[in-house]
Amino acid sequence: MAESVIIVENLSKAYQIGQIGTGTLSKDIDRFWQTRVLGKEDPFLKIGETNDRSTSGESNIVWSLKDINFEIQRGDAVGIIGKNGAGKSTLLKLLSRITSPTSGEIKVKGRIASLLEVGTGFHPELTGRENIYLNGAILGMRKKEITRKLEEIINFSGVERYIDTPVKRYSSGMYVRLAFAVAAHLESEILIVDEVLAVGDAEFQKKCLGKMGDISKGEGRTVLFVSHNMSAVKSLCQKGILLENGLIKSIGDIDKVMSSYTSNVNSKESQVFFDEQTKRSGSKNLEFLSLEIRNQHDVLTQEYSIGDDLNVRFRIRNNANEGKSEVAIQIKTTDEMPLFHVMARDSNYEIKHSQHEEVYNVCINDLRLFPGTYIIGLVSANTTGHQIYDLIENTLTFQIIDGGTYTQRNLPRSAGLLFLNPQWKKC
Repeated sequence: MAESVIIVENLSKAYQIGQIGTGTLSKDIDRFWQTRVLGKEDPFLKIGETNDRSTSGESNIVWSLKDINFEIQRGDAVGIIGKNGAGKSTLLKLLSRITSPTSGEIKVKGRIASLLEVGTGFHPELTGRENIYLNGAILGMRKKEITRKLEEIINFSGVERYIDTPVKRYSSGMYVRLAFAVAAHLESEILIVDEVLAVGDAEFQKKCLGKMGDISKGEGRTVLFVSHNMSAVKSLCQKGILLENGLIKSIGDIDKVMSSYTSNVNSKESQVFFDEQTKRSGSKNLEFLSLEIRNQHDVLTQEYSIGDDLNVRFRIRNNANEGKSEVAIQIKTTDEMPLFHVMARDSNYEIKHSQHEEVYNVCINDLRLFPGTYIIGLVSANTTGHQIYDLIENTLTFQIIDGGTYTQRNLPRSAGLLFLNPQWKKC
């Protein structure tokens, strides 16, 4: 039977919004006595709410995590996924003992190496070489053990030329390269990695994923990986944990967990109206009011074939009397991989506003996406793109269900997302 190296029981973490303190010195002393000395629950902690950012709430206490329970076995590679604000980073900080839980218990067997932010555990005045030794000492390793791994760490990081330079002079990419190399090569039983790898270039990210795979499968060490890149999570992890508003929504096989995650963004609708509950960002100088998708026959539908036309029709409100703007439509896969942006200026179309509310239609002719499910996102901005007016990432989904007219031409079934239909001839 596999050994459990991480056991989490009834784990909760609450944060107080706004002013911290009870309001009087006597109550502050009472709180200290009850919680720190007697080890009891905080008598002044108000009944809180789950961490749902889409609602304002009435309490000043927010539960970033609430009653979390799970076990992780030795050698597991576990992907922790969820939307922004779901509690992923909070969970990793608790497991790394950077912060303490409000309630519950965490049992860990073995040393933990964590990479949660760029330069975690680095001293800016020390050189890269000195920081390697510092990190190793923090993990409880002897100098001889660190020296044995030193050249391997430096070679993997790719910053050999600057290894004796103070890390405060490193770029963010160099920082994360060395930080990951240290965390991955020093002999810890558990490796925890947050989204920080997004700072590195594509080549280094691939190198890191390969190393984490070797750590998990080859060396029998445990890896916890947080990322919004679903393809990276799927390639590395066999198990997954889906967090939603501080609660565990799904746990188990990674395919099952990812299916549960993508079902959150998959809608069966071909028309949506946006309101104050819509998760969005921006100044709202220009604000999206509704969106619908129609085929070449002007029929509202979510299902398309390769070769069909996709009409994206949206209503927008001008709240700040803007004269001109730029609007873009993003198409991405259900695992968050962007496929392309459709921008007005790419078609030499200039958006000039003359009314308070206007409707625009963007026709994407001859869809060349392979069968699957795809997500539409909307963004409005000023003409330079420096000021975002309205950004809604997950609006509607649509499906390519078959090859359409291209089926008769022996549509290839090879891996890929786009069907380019090239024309061949002998020269």
